[in-house]
Amino acid sequence: MALRSRRRQATTALLPVLLTGALALAACSSGGSSGTTAQSGASKTLVIDTSFDLKTADPGRTYEPTGLIVGKATYDTLLTFEGADVTKPVPALAESYELSSDGTTLTLKLRQGATFADGSPVTADDVLFSLTRVRDMKGTPSFLLDGVDVAKTDDSTITLTSKTPNPALPYILPNPALGILNSKVAKEHGATADPNDKAEQYLNSASAGSGPYTIESFNVSSQVVLKANAKYWGAKKPTYDKVVIRNVESATQKLNVQRGDSQVALNLSGDQVTGMTGGLQVKRTTSAYVFFLLANQDTGVSKVTSNPKFVEALRKGIDYAGLLELAGEGSTQAAGIIPSMFLGALPADQATTRDVEGAKAALAESGVTDPTVKLEYPSELTVNGLSFQPLAERIQANLKEVGITVEITPAPVTTALDNYRNGKEELGLWYWGPDFPDPSNYLSFLPGKLVGLRAGWKAGSDKELESAGDKAAAAVTDDARKQAYTDVQTKLNASGPFIPLIQPGQNIVTAGSVTGLEYHPVWTINVADLGAK
Repeated sequence: MALRSRRRQATTALLPVLLTGALALAACSSGGSSGTTAQSGASKTLVIDTSFDLKTADPGRTYEPTGLIVGKATYDTLLTFEGADVTKPVPALAESYELSSDGTTLTLKLRQGATFADGSPVTADDVLFSLTRVRDMKGTPSFLLDGVDVAKTDDSTITLTSKTPNPALPYILPNPALGILNSKVAKEHGATADPNDKAEQYLNSASAGSGPYTIESFNVSSQVVLKANAKYWGAKKPTYDKVVIRNVESATQKLNVQRGDSQVALNLSGDQVTGMTGGLQVKRTTSAYVFFLLANQDTGVSKVTSNPKFVEALRKGIDYAGLLELAGEGSTQAAGIIPSMFLGALPADQATTRDVEGAKAALAESGVTDPTVKLEYPSELTVNGLSFQPLAERIQANLKEVGITVEITPAPVTTALDNYRNGKEELGLWYWGPDFPDPSNYLSFLPGKLVGLRAGWKAGSDKELESAGDKAAAAVTDDARKQAYTDVQTKLNASGPFIPLIQPGQNIVTAGSVTGLEYHPVWTINVADLGAK
């Protein structure tokens, strides 16, 4: 998808923001700047403020960031990741897994003793139904299992088979959209493994999973309330009896966490977290979002940006260090299109550096004199508190020094998205977030692929790079994949129409009482990992 890859059909900037001060649960809050865990008798309540990007709690349909937070808390998956480490999937409902040497078959042995919230056991039939439902219902996350056959080998074994090598599957299965449903309960409320499924209304009111929490109430515009699963099968029981996730704009998030009305604030910028006091904890880390510039390769759209020497001038003319200053603490320059924490990411020392004289020389070689180009971007969208506007203005000023005039043309996100998706932008400033933490997700940037086509880059435009992409897609071992994706990105940086810019920081503030918080590039935070001092 244009924003967070295929995921976002809406953005937090466009959703109604309800200032939930009236819903601050004052009776549950201890108050004060220390932000201690909310108490009510022997119970514990955790209040999390975030800017909602939320449509549903149905795991077969959810693919928005807030929905994935809810899904991770309420549904277990076959595999998961430990904390923030996305380099190795680990067992969850599956006790073990094995990928065939050719990368086409993934065999998973199911754990015995796992139960749903109603106490019934998790079976191979539940797994078969749940994964088939996601694939065949044709909801937003269906693409995760495109071309994958799901089979029950026996009562404790599930086999996933692909016609071509699919070594990303173990990295895909932890996605909360692939959470395992209690198939009996789901079917009683209209669940089917086809587009006629009618279970969403029920699943928005009462989760049918085996996760550490269940849904108490669910409102897509104001708040979601989770309660601890009293029958949770896992060794680590939920710390909090209740978790309230509220839809709050970032400025109010800061105020709430400072005065103790919430214990977690997820969407603060680097500037907002500077100087936080009162015993608050600030978790600063680089996010998996990658901001990039695209230069359209369709001569019908622009004879200027489709000139390879002009693209070289763009690449050399940008002041990457200056963009990092705008992005704030926790941000880093994107050396390639694959985020720094993923397998196959380029090392930091391969990041492009500014070369104004080299940019001027490339522009002269292009034969384009006094070029003027339009730069489009979404006007009202922010990512981790970072607006596109100052980035666009800085790029405009940088390229003016090279001899390129950039007209910045912000547009409402729906308008900008249409132009971007339809390949009509001359220059575009966008970002991409992972569907799953695997480098294969970024083959979309190659000629003829999803994002490549948005830059007017048709199949056959760069046969050497496309061949490198095919090799990467077929690689199975970690060593082979790392080398293959490094090669793809090196070639993409040298001759492609995409210019990786920055990975913005992710700044999460918690009360001093909250422990165990780790940022995750797929589900942001794992509520079940959060503890209390």
